[in-house]
Amino acid sequence: MTKKMNIPFSPPDISELEIEEVTKVLKSGWITTGPRVKELEKKLAKYVGVPIDAPNCVCLNSQTACGELSLRLLGIGPQEGGSELDEVITCAYTYTASASVVCHIGAKLVLIDCQKNNLEMDYDALEKAINEHTKAIIPIDLGGIPCNYDRIFEIVERKKGLFKPSNKIQKAIGRVAIVDDAAHAIGASYKGKMVGSIADFTNFSFHAVKNFTTAEGGAMMWNHIEGIDDSEIYHQVQLYSLHGQSKDALNKNKPGMWEYDIVGTWYKCNMTDVVAAIGLKQFERYPGMLQRRKGIITRYDNAFKPLGVETLMHYTDDYSSSGHLYITRIPGIINEQRRKIIIKMAEEGVSCNVHYKPLPMHTAYKHLGFDIKNYPNAYAHYENEVTLPLHTCLTDEEVDYIIDTFKKVLKDYVD
Repeated sequence: MTKKMNIPFSPPDISELEIEEVTKVLKSGWITTGPRVKELEKKLAKYVGVPIDAPNCVCLNSQTACGELSLRLLGIGPQEGGSELDEVITCAYTYTASASVVCHIGAKLVLIDCQKNNLEMDYDALEKAINEHTKAIIPIDLGGIPCNYDRIFEIVERKKGLFKPSNKIQKAIGRVAIVDDAAHAIGASYKGKMVGSIADFTNFSFHAVKNFTTAEGGAMMWNHIEGIDDSEIYHQVQLYSLHGQSKDALNKNKPGMWEYDIVGTWYKCNMTDVVAAIGLKQFERYPGMLQRRKGIITRYDNAFKPLGVETLMHYTDDYSSSGHLYITRIPGIINEQRRKIIIKMAEEGVSCNVHYKPLPMHTAYKHLGFDIKNYPNAYAHYENEVTLPLHTCLTDEEVDYIIDTFKKVLKDYVD
């Protein structure tokens, strides 16, 4: 008889390397934004393939902050003297951070459904939703799988005749901006290019449950925009992230350099050296962590696909996933049955999750006027979705236990 295990859904993978590096920072006397943050920015920029001189990467305290500041850089929001709001389009099948940033900046949120047989946004619906007020699209690399960037770029190019820029960055781009929510996708690639070097702006999450973690944190990356100085973007994000203060703490701390100016009444969302230290050591380990995730996904696929369980395609000739989530769909079941499956898994010691409850089902988005009835594909995906544990703390024995347990629980629901 197999001994019952207790398997958490997604614990952080922290080794002695990270602990030692954080200890060094704590002992150094410098724990806020400083040299380790700057080092992590340069390493990430080089890894992803964006210019490293500025660098075209700013580490902040969350993907949410990165997403919001990307939109603010683009000047999106209520326009002076205009009766209409700027519009930003994203998918209803996502976590709130993809959409809430649009509300933060005072723009109009436009939600479209996902595809019938895919968690990516419905690209036909996306094309129809673009109008003269549309300023940005927020695609989502859900589960670490890159979205169809080719299709998105084709759409915005076809629609560029409608585009009306309202700041110099928008004008330089010359079309609707693509601001990728790559919260799950650090390390993923699409047609030979790393996610982060494809969209106009790309925003990663380093939250505790992510593949690559700094406990809390994120990174904004951008491609060079012809006619725009990358160092100006970098400097502006620094200002946005530290109250509009003209000098960061590191520069203020230099002898005689106490004085500074406040050039805007902005925000506080910088990354600290303490958490950047975690990221620097995670970075050294990350290639092996990605390979481990791929190995687990392969074992899961081999076990579950023959049962008729639907899973995401993480690795194809066109792209390679970061392997962030193992999302399954059990065809034919309804919401109540899905809930029972998750409870039974928990009773066997395996913690599962759901990714995601569509945004129109949440109170905040209902209050904004969204109704799940208008997003039938999103609801259909949600109704029978179960996410299994997928992380690099799993042992081979635990992977076997998850496979055996899921098969046992599913025997009443699949042929």
